[in-house]
Amino acid sequence: MEKYLQSTEYIDWKHPAIVNLAAQLADNTDADHDTAKKCFEWVRDNIRHSWDYRLNAVTCRASEVLQHKTGYCYAKSHLLAALLRANSIPAGLCYQRLSLEGNGAPYCLHGLNAVYLQDYGWYRIDARGNKDGINAEFHPPQEQLAFATTEKRERDFPEIWPEPLPAVIKALTENHSYLDVYHNLPDVEIIYTR
Repeated sequence: MEKYLQSTEYIDWKHPAIVNLAAQLADNTDADHDTAKKCFEWVRDNIRHSWDYRLNAVTCRASEVLQHKTGYCYAKSHLLAALLRANSIPAGLCYQRLSLEGNGAPYCLHGLNAVYLQDYGWYRIDARGNKDGINAEFHPPQEQLAFATTEKRERDFPEIWPEPLPAVIKALTENHSYLDVYHNLPDVEIIYTR
């Protein structure tokens, strides 16, 4: 579990602002479940999704996301992982491959989290941000993610990554506006068999 607790370049949970917020969110909680829920709901509801709000601070590091209060789903997942790790709760990154418009190509990755809860094991949560048609919640052991994979070229990847994928880092560090990121969203090549 050690790799899911580390402070790293992009999940920089030792940043003072993250340590402070993590402590506030853990205050008056008795179990990892309660702390994890508060961290999830705080990121989901207080960090604005860059595309939904058309916000131009392109963030990647957890501390940047907290500073600017905005980020794409990937960046929001970096902050949530940081807050959980700051509270000694193992957390990783997960990805889905989704149709951007819901009807075939183009496709892109969607970033979310997995948290290790003592009573449930690994549990996926999606702090992307709710809006009409999207209602992600925290109800372990039942998952309630922002998106379901329904189209044949969409995928729900089972891996739990301790660090962001290189394609995600590239998209968030080489593009300088929310629109640039949107036009260069990360994707992965998938080989299909019949």
